[in-house]
Amino acid sequence: MDFTLSEEQLMIQQAAKDFAQNELLPGVIERDDAQKFPAEQVRKMGELGFLGMMVKEEYGGSGLDTLSYVLVMEELSKVDASASVVVSVNNSLVCWGLETFGSEAQKQKYLTRLASGEIIGAFCLSEPEAGSDATSQKTTAIDMGDHYVVNGTKNWITNGGTAEVYLVIAQTDVEKGHKGINALIVEKGMEGFEIGPKENKLGIRGSDTHSLLFNDVKVPKENRIGEDGFGFKFAMKTLAGGRIGIAAQALGIAAGAYELARKYSKERKAFGTEIANHQAIAFKLADMHTKIQAARHLVYEAACDKDNGKDYTLSGAMAKLYASEVAMETAVEAVQIHGGNGFVKDYHVERMMRDAKITQIYEGTSEIQKIVISRSILKD
Repeated sequence: MDFTLSEEQLMIQQAAKDFAQNELLPGVIERDDAQKFPAEQVRKMGELGFLGMMVKEEYGGSGLDTLSYVLVMEELSKVDASASVVVSVNNSLVCWGLETFGSEAQKQKYLTRLASGEIIGAFCLSEPEAGSDATSQKTTAIDMGDHYVVNGTKNWITNGGTAEVYLVIAQTDVEKGHKGINALIVEKGMEGFEIGPKENKLGIRGSDTHSLLFNDVKVPKENRIGEDGFGFKFAMKTLAGGRIGIAAQALGIAAGAYELARKYSKERKAFGTEIANHQAIAFKLADMHTKIQAARHLVYEAACDKDNGKDYTLSGAMAKLYASEVAMETAVEAVQIHGGNGFVKDYHVERMMRDAKITQIYEGTSEIQKIVISRSILKD
């Protein structure tokens, strides 16, 4: 494996790093406190091409590879995971799904605006009783001939209140089980479609997370993605790529927390010397650095698998599982290295610790990743 970055990739990485430091860092603590969606920052990310990175240029995207996307996710997440998750969802779940499986008419109507950052999208799979068990969809989409009538509730939807386009997974034929599920494009403003209250979350508090309510929402038949019954496969294939984005987010959180802890350890003195000179701290940093580098290799490998047309189900699941564990562990240790200051918001690491937790949960919990991994390695 050769993860030597091209000149273009290095430029993209630096652009993301500069944006994170100059645009995301100012006000990140205040946005977290107020649960404020980073609307202005998201608009600027759209202008930079970060919201449609892997979409072909003909559809308004940047036409870049998955590894470039991962590099951007890592740099943004070092500073503000609430902003980076918008990039992840719009790229991995919404744009990729539409470009890969959508009709030409759907691409022209929705993808071009999503990829350019004119609007953002949301992916709607989770429900009160269908989180990890995605086959148990209670939201229904009854076939009425030229349209579907959608009823149900979706939970924990990222970009729930700010999106204009929603990819909704719903059950059309219960008797067919997962083969009776469809994926529909729902637009904000459709009659009967309501946005519930914003969730008061532990972490990524700037991210716009809502429940969505569907009450006899009429969705045109042309808004169905793929053939009848393709919805479950669509969701699983889309989530497989989404895991790479969240793995990159977790990697970024870990790397950001490590960088802050390393810097602090070389400034803070105790017992007559910088705490970095104490073996207890130095060894923590050594462990953090080693695990982050291991996670980075897993994430980059998964991205390269996707770019090279290989099956990335296993590599993506491993990257997501391990990077999220490293993010949580590293953020906790970063707080510890900061001591009492780690418990104070001004030093950022307590926020990173809170943000890290969700990477072990959304787009497939760590337990689900282990199911995916074990099935992959035992199927032969």
